[in-house]
Amino acid sequence: MKKILSLLALFAVILTSCTGDPGPPGRDGIDGLDGINGEDGAPPALVFDDNITFSFNNENGLWESAFVDFNDKYGVVPQPQDVVLAYRQEGDVDGNPIWSQLPQNFFLDQGTIQYLFTFTDIDIQFIIDGNFDLSNLDIGFTDNQNFRIVFVPAEFAENFNGDFSNLKAVMSALNLKESDVQQMK
Repeated sequence: MKKILSLLALFAVILTSCTGDPGPPGRDGIDGLDGINGEDGAPPALVFDDNITFSFNNENGLWESAFVDFNDKYGVVPQPQDVVLAYRQEGDVDGNPIWSQLPQNFFLDQGTIQYLFTFTDIDIQFIIDGNFDLSNLDIGFTDNQNFRIVFVPAEFAENFNGDFSNLKAVMSALNLKESDVQQMK
């Protein structure tokens, strides 16, 4: 038995130590067709406009949107370190929308309301909170509200020296134009 094992071991050593001709080298690719290599950039920033209608939640006394799944609705899977910004359209002047970053407060005769948003790595929800009974809040605050959601890559957010509340400055710094905004239905 020892002789068989010794012979098998010797055969394995001889077999693995053998080398052969490596063969001819492969053909080189055609130079220049792939372009000049540059630095890797940050993942693209993405911007979406979404129309939201809130529903009143009797249990907590808040107006809430449905949870919006980033991947299902926007086709986006943000990284955990990415920044999600949200803005609400207050109106427009000469066809130009006026955007305010959330949270956003309104001081009414009955008290104060605040538009908020919460998000995780997979979804976002918009909320209207207040310091009075919100069950009879005017539909001008709850129905067909336009929100702009901006996904900012972490690398950009870390180095941005501007004002995140200024949507125009954020979009300019991200090299985004209005034509880059994806309209959701």
